Amino acid sequence: MAVTFSNLHTESGLKALNDFLSGKSYISGNKLTKDDIKVYAAVLKNPGDSFPNVSQWYNSVSSQLAASFPCKAVGVGFGGKAAPAESAKAEAADDDDDLDLFGDETEEDKKAAEEREAAKKSAKKKESGKSSVLMDVKPWDDETDMKKLEEAVRSVEMPGLLWGASKLVAVGYGIKKLQIMLTIVDDLVSVDTLIEEYLTTEPRNEYIQSCDIVAFNKI
Repeated sequence: MAVTFSNLHTESGLKALNDFLSGKSYISGNKLTKDDIKVYAAVLKNPGDSFPNVSQWYNSVSSQLAASFPCKAVGVGFGGKAAPAESAKAEAADDDDDLDLFGDETEEDKKAAEEREAAKKSAKKKESGKSSVLMDVKPWDDETDMKKLEEAVRSVEMPGLLWGASKLVAVGYGIKKLQIMLTIVDDLVSVDTLIEEYLTTEPRNEYIQSCDIVAFNKI
């Protein structure tokens, strides 16, 4: 149900707002919303101890707005009978132009919401592309500690990389290679980069002589 506030530049209007905020942190719900911004714009200044609920709410909104605009303000003054903002608010009050907290959504709001939704869908689509890879990891010789070799392989951690099952396969002359499964998120992990910049470089190349891709399948 829509909530309406009138004459927030007067004591009677501030009293009504103070009563409404009793036991509440914000106008709608427990977080700052556009409703708070609309009402904040209609309150000329912090009313102080005369209206403690309004004062506490006003300080909370002010601090959050200040965090959104961190640069130091120089200060702006207005000449004439009244400041434009105050004059406009007074005229609005005289004309009984009350605040409707549930006004129509603007075209800019709709466009921004559509762009955010499209960005979320695009990110989700990209993240969903995965591949299953079977890799051969070869040691330097038959004296290489294959347990430490596997530990070196699995020590590589990065977003989008998941190591799977493994086994030792005989190559010949007493030499065995490690055959290991891995699953990758295509947009986050490059197998070539994994091999060239992680597996076959120091310190892992103490155990790993080379790596070969046996199978590469999209999931």
